[in-house]
Amino acid sequence: MKQSLSQIFIVRHLLKWTLLTLPVALAVGSMVALFLWSLDKAIDFRFAHTWLLFFLPLSGILIYVLYKYSGKNADAGNNLIMDEIHQPGGGVPARMAPLVLVTTVITHLFGGSAGREGTAVQIGGSLSQFIGKLLRLSGKDVQLLLMTGIAAGFGAVFGTPITGAIFALEVLTLGTIRYEALLPCLMAAIGADLVCTAWGIHHTHYYIQFDGEGLALKLLLKVIVAGVAFGLTSLLFSELSHTIKNYSKRWIKIGWLIPAVGGVLIIGLTYALGTQDYLSLGVKGLTPHSVTIPSCFALGGAGTWSWWWKLLFTAITLGMGFKGGEVTPLFFMGAALGNTLAVWMGAPVDLMAGLGFIAVFAGATNTPIACTLMGVELFGSANLVYYAVACFTAYYFSGHTGIYTSQRIGVSKIEGLALGQDLTLRKLRESRIKKVRKLLFIYRQKLKRLLP
Repeated sequence: MKQSLSQIFIVRHLLKWTLLTLPVALAVGSMVALFLWSLDKAIDFRFAHTWLLFFLPLSGILIYVLYKYSGKNADAGNNLIMDEIHQPGGGVPARMAPLVLVTTVITHLFGGSAGREGTAVQIGGSLSQFIGKLLRLSGKDVQLLLMTGIAAGFGAVFGTPITGAIFALEVLTLGTIRYEALLPCLMAAIGADLVCTAWGIHHTHYYIQFDGEGLALKLLLKVIVAGVAFGLTSLLFSELSHTIKNYSKRWIKIGWLIPAVGGVLIIGLTYALGTQDYLSLGVKGLTPHSVTIPSCFALGGAGTWSWWWKLLFTAITLGMGFKGGEVTPLFFMGAALGNTLAVWMGAPVDLMAGLGFIAVFAGATNTPIACTLMGVELFGSANLVYYAVACFTAYYFSGHTGIYTSQRIGVSKIEGLALGQDLTLRKLRESRIKKVRKLLFIYRQKLKRLLP
């Protein structure tokens, strides 16, 4: 009898969340399709009019003004959505979706180095919150619906619905997975991807031709070494982005001047390097010889330091107030670094580029399982073990850092290290900075005593 009641409850639960995720999938899938179409047109227009780069500082000021006078609390972005899931407060404003769509397109139109995942996730979170309010759902149901919005946005923007579902479950708390939202997130991600595709949106395809037909110990060791490098790259990007954001606010007191200075820095770097390869997404290039994510899968498709330049351009762009995601630039960094490491270590270039593509992302978002599955969805399952080894290694070596500062630490990466329940990466980082400043102060005092 109890078993029968249990099955009835499961059917009711599935029916309820099927009905709730349908409007989320339709709304998010459609808006992500509009976003991807707009983004593609903006990037093509910039390629045809390269002088638009000179207006990047002005576009930064425009973005600042839009958020200051109409953004409400939307400027917090993905972190706001995570905070609302962990501990509901003021809610995710409906204006976040159109605002982040428009400002991300502006960023790319004028050459800012950013991605698209953050925008898609914010679209998903904003629309799902709006639907939850419209249907007058309970607080707990709204929390789950926000998770389905994350899954829908991520699944639709990359055409990876399984990854989108697991990403939404894994990204909230480091080391744990929220299984209570498993089926709703999967339904929303698949539905949004289908809707986005139905609008005629086509995603970039990446290919790994290498098929080792079984594990090779020598190659496995190279993948582990590369995984360490990918994890350290994730750490470097996260810390540099947060540092630029914090110090730009400290050193530049006039708010609108921060993105203006950031735009000038991007223009200066572009002309110092003599290339526009590190602007915008990096999926398509200005010339056939440009360094792009697809080019990194071939020998000679990236320079030795291409990964670093993309990292620097993106950290400045996002750290100084422009809008967009981090993930596609992370793909670029990882694929370019994988290309370089493959040449140095004598490993298959396409395999190492693919591993860097997913592993740097895994380290920066602390989502190794989702990123391993992304490898399968994008590249096929032939090299699944290598995907897992690279992503898991990068996850550990990125440390307790990440691009989402509202991510909580459920399980420490270091055995025996107790970091406190519900501690966020933001609080942990602030604690580390205070300790470093205290140590520096002590050393300066000691140095003063030693000097005559």
